[in-house]
Amino acid sequence: GFLVITHYQRLLDYIIPDVVHVMYDGRIVHSGDKELAKELESKGYDWVKEEFASASA
Repeated sequence: GFLVITHYQRLLDYIIPDVVHVMYDGRIVHSGDKELAKELESKGYDWVKEEFASASA
């Protein structure tokens, strides 16, 4: 196994991930499968920031 850190969906078209983690402020705040990577590509990261901010409030 190996760890890949990227913001580029194009890379994930070649390396299909089993698990995707989203880090915010140095912490893993969201986890999922390859569908999470596709969602991030289509929606961007703002929803993750909003979700994390409301969860930590």
